[in-house]
Amino acid sequence: MKRILVDMDGVLADVYSRFFELYEQETGHRLSAGDVAGKLEAEAFPHQLKWVTTRGFFRTVPVMEGSVEGLKKLNAIYEIIVVSLATEFPQSLTDKQLWVHDHFSFIGWQQLVFCGNKNLIKADIIIDDHLKNLDQFDGETIMFTQPHNILLNDTRHKRVSSWAEIENLLINRK
Repeated sequence: MKRILVDMDGVLADVYSRFFELYEQETGHRLSAGDVAGKLEAEAFPHQLKWVTTRGFFRTVPVMEGSVEGLKKLNAIYEIIVVSLATEFPQSLTDKQLWVHDHFSFIGWQQLVFCGNKNLIKADIIIDDHLKNLDQFDGETIMFTQPHNILLNDTRHKRVSSWAEIENLLINRK
């Protein structure tokens, strides 16, 4: 059975919608995806580091549209590992684990990895939104479109913009 690493933030968790909401609460100004296109999260949202290091932040992040159903379908035919670079923000570990449990109850604790380097985990496929994780991966790479990578013209990685596209790509090949 093939193993797929599925990134949490930006693939399962819609962190951008939460960033837009917090930015508007703090500034009174609503940003769009176009306003932050091509900028990493910390550059696009000056208080992003404060937000993600606040206990409870990750419990408030909505799920990416279609991700619950899509991941459930993948989980039935692949070995799924949800992976997050959460050790960068240790106060987020419990929040992230509870968030996965709340929204993806079919993902067991054995399928959840918090680490500092995703290359430590052997897999056949990775779905991620950051080049730093995709570029170093030896298997098949799938880039999930987010504002920070939308301007990249990178042909090394398959690009998807929705969970429906992931399903089409990975389920229909079985």
